[in-house]
Formats: sequence, C-alpha cells, structure tokens
Amino acid sequence: MGTLQSSAGHPLYTELSEKTGFSAEQIAVLHKRFKQLSHNEDILRRQHFDEIPDLSCNPIRSQITEAFFDKRNFSRSNEGKVNEIGFEEFLLVMSHFRPPSQSMTQEQRENVRREKLRFLFNMHDTDNDGTITLEEYRHVVEELLSRSGALEKETAKSIADAAMLEVASISVGHMEPDEFYEGITFEHFLKLLDGFEIESKMSIRFLNVDATTLCK
Repeated sequence: MGTLQSSAGHPLYTELSEKTGFSAEQIAVLHKRFKQLSHNEDILRRQHFDEIPDLSCNPIRSQITEAFFDKRNFSRSNEGKVNEIGFEEFLLVMSHFRPPSQSMTQEQRENVRREKLRFLFNMHDTDNDGTITLEEYRHVVEELLSRSGALEKETAKSIADAAMLEVASISVGHMEPDEFYEGITFEHFLKLLDGFEIESKMSIRFLNVDATTLCK
C-alpha cells in the first residue's frame, strides 16, 4: 500500500472503494491526508494524531485516536490493538464516519447504522472485553463534562454512576440490592438506543461529522 499514488485512477482504488464506500476521488484525498499525517511514511502511529490541532480540543480525543488502532474496527475476525496502521486500515476506520448514501435501501441504511453503533461501542469498550463497564462509562462522562468546565469531576462521577444504574434497570430489569451489574453489552447498547431515538440520532450524527477534523 506504500506505493499507492494520490491518483483516482490507481487500480487499487476500485477494491478500496468496494470495501469502504468511498469514491475514487475521496480515496485520493484521504490518501494525500494520510501521507501528510504520517510525514510521507507508509504507516501512522498514535503520535501522528497528537499533531492534529482540531482533534486536540476534542474531549474524547483519546477514544477517537485509539479507534484507529483497534483491530475490531478494520478486521472483523480480530481483537486487540496495534501500534501502527497502513493506509487501508486508516481508510476502513474512516469509513465508519462516512454519512450513508442517499441511494441506499432501508436494509442497507440499517446495516450502516448498526456498524456505526458497533464502532461507537468499541470506542468506549477500551479493554476489548465486549462490555462497557461502569469505570469505562464513568471515564467517558467525566471527560465530556468535567473537561468542558461545566461540572466538577465528582459531580460528573455521580452522574455517570446514576446513569449506569438506569442502564442496568433497562437492560436487565429488576436488580436485587446485592446484585452487581457487569456492564453494557453491545446488545444492551442497541436496546438502549432503540428506546431513545434522540440519543441514537445524536450518536450517528457524531460519527457523521467528527472525522472532518482529521481531514483538515
């Protein structure tokens, strides 16, 4: 992939277009951006993302960065993290941020929505165990609320704890006082968002627009 030229006529663009849904022209633009981020190398590392000014202001920048090195986001049969990625992996992850095409069928749109939500779930399941635990969820809420300056860290922690209890009651129903909720599985995640249409739309909207910071 290192010999790929920034030309929409490159023969590999057809294969990449089929895999990601990007047009050849979009792939050419993203390849140029990839080479800028990597300082003309054939691989990207985490430190390259630290050099993106707009991303540095994002309260969940660490989750966004880690998403690019999470095998689940570019290889369905693999789990775990990698230390560097090539252009194809970069493109596959970027495809999760791509808005759905107007020409898609309802079934295709639903598949895209599910893939986007799986990607969003993976971003917050930081230890790759298939469950968003209270600690992981609390970290996200604290990052979003306390770093914005709107709330103190302890207040953000309390909000996260209360929200997780509500999630538990919706996901598994009645819980005894001594029961421990292990965390949100992906199926619980889908169930929750199906029950809250606004939250679901906000999640999809986040994935449709936030990647623009990577392409400036």
